[in-house]
Amino acid sequence: MTVTAPAGFRSAGIAVGLKSTGKPDLALVVNDGPRRASAAVFTSNRAQANPIIWSRKVVAGGTARAIVLNSGGANCFTGEFGYETTRLTAEAVAAALTAEGSVDDASEAVDAERILVCSTGLIGSGDQTFRDRIVDNVPALAAALAADDATAPAAILTTDSVEKTAVRERDGWTIGAMAKGAGMLAPGLATMLVVITTDAVLDDAQLDRALRAATGRSFDRLDSDGCMSTNDQVTLLASGASGVAADEDVFAAVLAEICDDLSAQLQGDAEGASHDIDIEVLGAASEAEAVEVGRSVARNNLFKAAIFGNDPNWGRVLAAIGTTDAAFDPYAVDVSFNGVRLCHAGGPDRPVEECDLTPRRTHVRIELFAGEAAATIRTNDLTHDYVHENSAYSS
Repeated sequence: MTVTAPAGFRSAGIAVGLKSTGKPDLALVVNDGPRRASAAVFTSNRAQANPIIWSRKVVAGGTARAIVLNSGGANCFTGEFGYETTRLTAEAVAAALTAEGSVDDASEAVDAERILVCSTGLIGSGDQTFRDRIVDNVPALAAALAADDATAPAAILTTDSVEKTAVRERDGWTIGAMAKGAGMLAPGLATMLVVITTDAVLDDAQLDRALRAATGRSFDRLDSDGCMSTNDQVTLLASGASGVAADEDVFAAVLAEICDDLSAQLQGDAEGASHDIDIEVLGAASEAEAVEVGRSVARNNLFKAAIFGNDPNWGRVLAAIGTTDAAFDPYAVDVSFNGVRLCHAGGPDRPVEECDLTPRRTHVRIELFAGEAAATIRTNDLTHDYVHENSAYSS
């Protein structure tokens, strides 16, 4: 169990023919209460898919009741038809939950405007067949809902090679999560869909504060290839089924741990990558500047190509950070690769032959000596396999 590890949730994942492989491609997560609280964060890309436009309205209008997710089609740049597809999907889920007697607290029927919708896949896809395969199969999806479900995580995957899940238990309450993402990993989240559930007693405002803090230091600092998606959404639902009112600070810390765990899993499954690179920036004048410096390296293709070739080219690090507006003296900077300081005060320190970059996990440490702030950006190397996969997979 993942999103159903906390009490008060059911989920399901089925195959409806959106993927040519016949693998599961439609998932549903339902909050059965007794309480219902929610929060969500979305891509900051100005180009946004129809499900994002819909889900923003749901979040603005009140608490979400359930979330339905499909892979195999992004339903982005599909016009009014695509938006209607999203609306019809929400209506189908609401009708199915109403039919099973799963009603809202304040009405006799589940409101479609309380149903979040997420899609992932090929941009521009979302025709009548796409619509019919989702909407017509929602009743079967709802019928498959279970409190011990393990099928939902697979149904949200696209180019992912593995499912990404995480569970944490604390004093009487639990957090469970599932995620997808393997490419277009850049801030404004990443090309990711994430659903996080908890049975702690918390309200919408508490969830929103905790979620924004957690994503700001995890998913927003995952910058695999510098490409921002149109469909990113991270959703947090709380059922209150444990009956335990979690301390907000404790909950926020555990949620941050969950998000950091998932972020690392996403980094580890990045398309075609052979190195997972953590760029740690120390001694910055501010945290924002530490992020800026780290991101300048994460998005530098010369640096990323060097790592692919197992070359600890610290000169490319200095060249990258020199393009930022951060406060530091380039001739005072130290750079280390996997624990070996190769650059000291902007010049050579130790022979590069002393540094081994053959392990997949790569740690780059940049010391600016300009302040006390720090931040870490996660990225990957630039490989032949990445280029091949993204030339073969139309997106």
